[in-house]
Amino acid sequence: MKKRRIKKTFALLLASSMLVVLALSGCSGGKSAGDVAPGNDSDSTKSGSSGEQVTITHYTMDSEDRTFIEKLVPDFEAKHPNIKVRIEKAPYEQFDSKLQTLIAGGKSPDVTSHYGYGGFAEYFNKDMLLDMNDIIKEDGFKAADYNIPEDLMKIYTVKDHVYGIPVNMYVTLMLYNKDMFDAANVPYPPSDYEDKSWTFDKMVEDAKKLTHVSDDIAKTQYGVDFTWSERDMRPLYFGVEPYSQDTWTNGGVPSETHFDSPEVIATYNKLFNLILKDKVSPTTEWSKSVAGQNGDAFVTGKLGMTVSGSWSLAGSNDFPFKVGVAAVPAGGNDKIRSVLFVDPLLILKGSKHPKEAFEWIKYLVSEEVQEKSIDLSGGNPPVNTKAAEAYYKHFDGIDPEDVKKVYEGAVKYGFESYNHLITNYSQINDMFINEMQPIDTGHKTVEEVMPTIQKKVMEIIKR
Repeated sequence: MKKRRIKKTFALLLASSMLVVLALSGCSGGKSAGDVAPGNDSDSTKSGSSGEQVTITHYTMDSEDRTFIEKLVPDFEAKHPNIKVRIEKAPYEQFDSKLQTLIAGGKSPDVTSHYGYGGFAEYFNKDMLLDMNDIIKEDGFKAADYNIPEDLMKIYTVKDHVYGIPVNMYVTLMLYNKDMFDAANVPYPPSDYEDKSWTFDKMVEDAKKLTHVSDDIAKTQYGVDFTWSERDMRPLYFGVEPYSQDTWTNGGVPSETHFDSPEVIATYNKLFNLILKDKVSPTTEWSKSVAGQNGDAFVTGKLGMTVSGSWSLAGSNDFPFKVGVAAVPAGGNDKIRSVLFVDPLLILKGSKHPKEAFEWIKYLVSEEVQEKSIDLSGGNPPVNTKAAEAYYKHFDGIDPEDVKKVYEGAVKYGFESYNHLITNYSQINDMFINEMQPIDTGHKTVEEVMPTIQKKVMEIIKR
């Protein structure tokens, strides 16, 4: 679920699926594309649907939670005999490069989303996206008819021009191992974001009670794994903004960054201290040793709590222990405690059949299909608010009211992920991973690494 370039002004005003609008200013909620200057309208919107049979291509990520749409194609084609749907896919790591190759070769897909490193900002500013306004007007499409809150529609609306229709909405949340909490006689963390007792320090206090480090790796367990969003975004959780405010009005291009400031350095020390000082969080090497290179250590039952995206909920029905869901604890930013990942369906400018592509999009966001997709995908969160009620009940042993509370609270205190909003993001992300690795292993301090990161992030942004 990750990830962004620019030539026009861009400001994202993100809002809730429960009709909670998050303000653009200061430390407030997410962003929206509402201030981006619209691109040139594509003549392809005028091509129309001829009534003859056509084939559209949906380009998606090659993973079970995305390729499930292949199972929906027969039903759609039965209802739309003039439209055939072909599914094209690529692994996450190759998603963006293959998309560029397809477009350059004159084989542009019709429908896709930002499932690679790139995100809406990058696609928009490369002039890849079709302005859907003409199609929407002719079709009479209304988001409310599909139970999509208008606030979510604003995310991919640029100067009143619609460039994407939301299909899934992920949030940041906490999963916890009930068996570990019960064994340590520690009360479960709350699902209510308004519970003022649930703070970062309280999380550390509980994590210490859950942690047991042994020379025998089989007997070692840790209290918490706190991976709140991408590495450059984590200071925001503590109320510190590493990018200048004009980032959100300069098309994702900050005039300044502050990664070597004392305030930012202090936030990273607080996070790395979970590993190096408090010793309640695992090192990357330990996680790999128990869960494999790309595995999730929480699934092994050796972690008490994990802060992650709500996609982590998808496999919870199969975990070998009882699972609970909780709010992300308060970290010092009274307006932001969650990262939002709202996935849109986009029609590319190279589409030869945009109206037929739009029919496919409408089908995918309909209540019936969104509810069916929850099971088919293994637990994708629908954007359709009526279908969301089924999503809250999807997870065995987890109180649906807890899931609902966590979702509503995460949206209220949410901010759209930086990887959707900032230019050249894949390069920034790779650089952060490489430069921060010596901190994780204890070979360098935050103070030693951050000046290098500050220099390199500005170099990447200026390219």
